Amino acid sequence: MNFDLQLKPYSFLSAATETADELKTQVFIIGGFVRDLILNRKISEIDFLVLGSGTEFAERYAARLNVKNVSVFRNFGTAHFRFKDHDLEFVGARKESYSRESRKPSVLNGSFSDDISRRDFTINTLALSLNHDDYGDLIDTYNGINDIENKLIKAPIDPLITFDDDPLRIMRAFRFASQLNFRLDDSMIEAAGQLKQRMRIVSQERITDEFLKILASDNPSIGLIHMNQTGILEIIFPELANLGGVEQRKDFHHKDVFIHTCQVVENISKVTDNIWLRFAALLHDIAKPQTKKFVEDTGWTFHGHEELGARMIKSIFKKMKLPFNKIEYVEKLVRLHLRPIALAKEEVTDSAIRRLIVSAGEDLGDLIILCRADITSKNQEKVNKYLDNYEKVMKKVWEVEDKDKLRAFQSPVNGEEIMQICNLSPSKLVGEIKSAIEEAILDGKIGNNHDEAFDYLIKIKDNYLK
Repeated sequence: MNFDLQLKPYSFLSAATETADELKTQVFIIGGFVRDLILNRKISEIDFLVLGSGTEFAERYAARLNVKNVSVFRNFGTAHFRFKDHDLEFVGARKESYSRESRKPSVLNGSFSDDISRRDFTINTLALSLNHDDYGDLIDTYNGINDIENKLIKAPIDPLITFDDDPLRIMRAFRFASQLNFRLDDSMIEAAGQLKQRMRIVSQERITDEFLKILASDNPSIGLIHMNQTGILEIIFPELANLGGVEQRKDFHHKDVFIHTCQVVENISKVTDNIWLRFAALLHDIAKPQTKKFVEDTGWTFHGHEELGARMIKSIFKKMKLPFNKIEYVEKLVRLHLRPIALAKEEVTDSAIRRLIVSAGEDLGDLIILCRADITSKNQEKVNKYLDNYEKVMKKVWEVEDKDKLRAFQSPVNGEEIMQICNLSPSKLVGEIKSAIEEAILDGKIGNNHDEAFDYLIKIKDNYLK
C-alpha cells in the first residue's frame, strides 16, 4: 500500500528524503501521523524514525528547512522543532529494557524491527517510508491496518510485557479507546487488571495528564468504565471508584452512582469542550457514598452530598496536582448543582431565583449545562416532562436576571457609605448592615438600585446601632 498521494500536502517531507540521502541512512514516519492519516483526523505532530542518529538528522533537516530553533536532547537521542504548524519529533531506532522500579527504560541502538516492537499498540506501529526507492510505502509489521479497520486496540507483543514495562500504557490504552471510540482487545483488559498495582510507580503528573485527555475526549465514559472495570480507578482515583455500587432513588437515576456519573459526563461532553465543566460533572456526586442513608417509603437519600462534595474538591485537586485556580469554579458547580433542579419541582419565587443567580454569578450558564446533563432517567416521558419544567424555571431565571441586573451582585450602598451614615469604623457590624440590604434586594423588598438601598439603610440602621 502506497501513501504517496496522501503525503503530497506535506511537501516539506521531500527535504527529509534528501537529508536521508545525504546522511546515507533511512528515515520513516511512524505512529500517530500514519494512524490519523488513515482515520482522516487532524494532524499536528509527526514522529520520524531514523536508522541512525535522530539528533544529527534533525539538525540537518532543520537546516534544509531554514529552521533555526532545534531542541536537541542528546542524552535521550531525540530532537524536536516546529515547522508549518506541525511539531516534528525525531528519534534514532532503539531497543529498550526496563527495571521493575521505574518506567524509564535503558536504551540501546536498535534496528527498525527493534523499534517497531517496542511501540505500545499495533495502531501505532504503522510506518511510512520517506526514502527514495519506496517513498510513501506503508510498512505494517503487526497488522495495524486491520486493527484500525476493526476499531481494535491491541499490543504488538504480549500485553503483560507491554504494560509491565511501562504501566502508563494502560492509561494510554484507555485514552485511545475514548478518543477513537475503539474497543480494547480482551487480552489488554485482562493484563491491565493483573498489573494495576504497577500504576503506583507512575508519577502523578503523568497519570493526571492521561486522565484529563480521557476526560477531554469525545467518549470519556469509555475510558472511565475501563478504569473502573480493571481496578485502575481504585489506584489512581479511589473517591471516584467508591461511587460504584451506591444505589440511588429509582425514580430519577440509574441505581449505580458511578454509571450515572459516566452518563452525566457523556451528556455534558456532547455540548461543551470545557474540561473543568466536565470535571465538575465527574465530581458532582462524589460525596454520595458518605451521605448515603435509607429512609422508609423514600429509598436511598444523600442529603448534603452537594456541600460535602464541594468541600472534597480541594483535596482532590491537591492529590491530582491540578491547577488551584480552577478549584473555586468546580466547588461552586458541585455545591449548586441541585439548586436549579429543586426549583424545577415547585412553584418558584423571584426570591429563590435571585439567590440562584447571585450564587452562581458568571458561571450560571455552566451550572445550567451541568444540570441538564444530570438528567439521566431511562424513561423518556419523564425526561421530557422534567426538561419542560426546567425550561420554565430557566425562562424565569433569564427574566429576573435581565430585570434586576444581578450578575456580580453586591449592595448598591457600599461599606464606605454605611460607615459614614452610621458613624462607624470598619467592623463586623458594617458587614451585617450591608448583608441586610442585600437580603432585602434578594427578597424583593427593595429594588437593586442605590436610591432604594439608601432609603432602606436609613430605615434599618437604628436597629443595628442599638
